[in-house]
Amino acid sequence: MVAGEPIEGEVPATEPAMISMLVRGHWYGALVSLVDQSLAAQQDRTGRAAAAISGTPETLLQVRALATAARRVLDLDAEDFATIAREFSAPWSVRLAACSFPLMPRDPVRGALGSLIPLYELMLEVLEIRALREEPLQIVVTAHLIGEYFAQLAWQSVLGHAGDPQQLVVSVAGSRWGSNDPLCPHSTALRTAAKRALNATQGDTAGYTAYLDRFHSRQGDALAVCAMNHATIGPGERPDVGDTCPNPCGFALRPSLAARRDLDARVRLALLYVDSPIVALRHHAPVGHFFGVPSVQEISDAWVRTWERVSQPWPDGDNPLLVRGRQDRSAPDEALPGMSALVSAVAGQPMGPGHLIRDIGADIARLPGLDSGGSDRE
Repeated sequence: MVAGEPIEGEVPATEPAMISMLVRGHWYGALVSLVDQSLAAQQDRTGRAAAAISGTPETLLQVRALATAARRVLDLDAEDFATIAREFSAPWSVRLAACSFPLMPRDPVRGALGSLIPLYELMLEVLEIRALREEPLQIVVTAHLIGEYFAQLAWQSVLGHAGDPQQLVVSVAGSRWGSNDPLCPHSTALRTAAKRALNATQGDTAGYTAYLDRFHSRQGDALAVCAMNHATIGPGERPDVGDTCPNPCGFALRPSLAARRDLDARVRLALLYVDSPIVALRHHAPVGHFFGVPSVQEISDAWVRTWERVSQPWPDGDNPLLVRGRQDRSAPDEALPGMSALVSAVAGQPMGPGHLIRDIGADIARLPGLDSGGSDRE
């Protein structure tokens, strides 16, 4: 055996540059595996295995905890965001909690029910990281998720919350929302969702969880109908994107006409995206059976057709995406060019990719006794 040659079965030590590369590329699952190998090697008394990462067991366990959290956040495991956030005291944990959906119906921290801004900034960040990692299927999945609560994002600036059932009860008081009034144009499915929204936080956790799983995204569809009412927009002024309300109740008419026209425009833009080629691509990309995984070219073509759809001038000239002076915080090399501008236009405020996952990676890089060569956070 040549001197210095690793013993059979030995795990070679990982250079600091390798750790830096994993953090910069956001390969947190691989980092967890290296930590597990290193912890096992430290417990191996035969000397046949070398640690992949040098460091004390305490440091390695910290690396593992942070990398596991980053991996789960990257997977948009929003159901567990609040639980993950409680495990850490870093500044980013507060922002992560703000991205979560409350696990309890009357949780004082309303998270994404109170404001969708942190969650959408996280989704834009995830979109960029998935592109960096060259994961086309995950890009499509994230693009689909961006449309999931788009109507609530549009309504947030008007309601003061993102369709939070706890606050919606007050917002729609005295209206036809959730009633069987024949003047309300909501379909049976939307009436059910509206009615469930009124009671979602008044009962037990099981009922509240069922509401989030099955009805909350549909609540956005109901709100969209309310926004697009005939007292605000006349026939032919804007694109036809679905059901509208010919008999708006007081809830829909409370804002000024200018505010209602702005809301209508942002809701229509949101619905144009929901019915776009990039979102439809997700429905044609099932997991399994060896088929359906979209290529980079297919994603590019779908996004170009989506952008053409959402950026078309409207008859009344009020497409929010084309309004001069509207700003966003997009990166110059955005994965889907214009996505941040679209989200900003729907939200009615400048938005762009957040840095929550990158901040977790930076915390890994700064751990004492772990020479990782830095992080990618500017």
